[in-house]
Amino acid sequence: MEHFYTIQGEGFHQGRAAYFVRLGGCDVGCTWCDVKDSWSFDAHPLLATEAIVAAVKNAKATMAVITGGEPLLHDLNPLTAALRENGIETNIETSGSAPLTGTWDWICLSPKKFKQPRAEILPKANELKVIVYNKTDFAWGEQFAAQVAPHCKLYLQPEWSKADAMTPLIVDYIKQNPQWELSLQLHKYINVP
Repeated sequence: MEHFYTIQGEGFHQGRAAYFVRLGGCDVGCTWCDVKDSWSFDAHPLLATEAIVAAVKNAKATMAVITGGEPLLHDLNPLTAALRENGIETNIETSGSAPLTGTWDWICLSPKKFKQPRAEILPKANELKVIVYNKTDFAWGEQFAAQVAPHCKLYLQPEWSKADAMTPLIVDYIKQNPQWELSLQLHKYINVP
């Protein structure tokens, strides 16, 4: 769908320079999605893997974040192999609803109620990012926290349109459950892509 060089605005790598590759196609359909233009498979130009890698290298980026839509609807083996051959760290942001492909330095799993993550992806996640849209999302997120590996970082992130209402609840929850940390969409606060 698009690719651009910016900073990672969320989660563990927040604040790091990152080259984002947003792939078209999504079958999850979150009502609060902020990139609904990414849902279509056919509305975006196809780019060769070599062109994507060249753009990342030209930007002098050391980390590429593959996102979507739902990026795992694509075979990501060729893209991650080419990025890694060029010394570029590979990160993915996924709902985990499709089979895992690619070789990853970091897997950010953000499960969605609309289409649950595949059980085999949960233990491979480096980061679990639960979007908090309402109060029931805390208990819903805990079911996934119980299935990830012990080293997995746990983040609660307010859904952007509900941030004013949900952030205080998240802060209180984290104080009572300190295994969780707060993730904010920093890029939206500082107005970068």
